[in-house]
Amino acid sequence: MAIIKFNPYREFNMLQDEMNRLFNSFARGSDLQTLAEGTWAPVVDIYENKDEIMIDAEIPGVSQEDIQVSITNNILTIKGEKKQHKEVKEENFHRVERSYGMFSRSFSLPASVKSDMVKATFKDGVLRISIQKQDEVQTNNFPIEVK
Repeated sequence: MAIIKFNPYREFNMLQDEMNRLFNSFARGSDLQTLAEGTWAPVVDIYENKDEIMIDAEIPGVSQEDIQVSITNNILTIKGEKKQHKEVKEENFHRVERSYGMFSRSFSLPASVKSDMVKATFKDGVLRISIQKQDEVQTNNFPIEVK
């Protein structure tokens, strides 16, 4: 027989874990709902150097024709669809863990980008978007007159 050390906070910790799971499921939607609807979003890395801002989005299993990149009012949007192959009948599935369906990610861009100077490439399931930065934004100072 094993001796278990008494922890008076064990029940509170369990309750807190359950509450965290509950709030997390409201924040992102339940896992079952996500799988049923097929919603998902690609993960991204955003970084910059002195000349450009780069965004790498992992979008495996999606063809280049099913991806759309747009910039409107300094908001970059990546949209697309990951299609499920219907080669296997649903009753033959034992487990479905991969996500399918429409996706959309939007990111605010700084005012210092040239939204007409965008280059997007797609290779090995990674979408790389590079956006040129403008030269330094000029600030005009105006004298204030005293009356």
